[in-house]
Amino acid sequence: MTRRLSLLVSWGCLALLVLIPAGLLFGLVRLDLFAELAQNSVRLAIQWRTVVDWQLYALWLATALYLSIGLVGLAFLRRAFANFADGELFNVANSRDLRRFAVLLLIQAVATPVHGAVTSVLLSMNHPGGQKILSIGFGSPELKATGVALVLWVMSELLVEGSRLQSENRQFV
Repeated sequence: MTRRLSLLVSWGCLALLVLIPAGLLFGLVRLDLFAELAQNSVRLAIQWRTVVDWQLYALWLATALYLSIGLVGLAFLRRAFANFADGELFNVANSRDLRRFAVLLLIQAVATPVHGAVTSVLLSMNHPGGQKILSIGFGSPELKATGVALVLWVMSELLVEGSRLQSENRQFV
């Protein structure tokens, strides 16, 4: 079961590593659809009639940079789970990959409120004086991501210790 689940996670990561950049490129080519997606997902009092193309391109770039943190993390997570699926549970490579994923997850948890702030400033830039928006939020999702990242960091250290114990056991046999 563990190998099947690991293989499923590995393939899921690969699917996201393909679909997210494809979606980003599609949003760049079809800026009107990216703008519609932004209107549906940004929960701010934005006066959308004042938003111009350069603001949408800047938002697209900020979103691409934000998502790239997660994509790099997914690449490391995929490598670790591909090794798990192959039966390689306790090795330094898995530990390193999980630790890198954990660090990138922490970075993305910090980058989430920054991305929200950049979004609010970019989209309200053309609002009349006194109606510009700077929205900064840090809530439960960021706290959960931070917690998961810290747990994975500790688990990566446990994998190193497991690798050392496995090596010692092989020497006794």
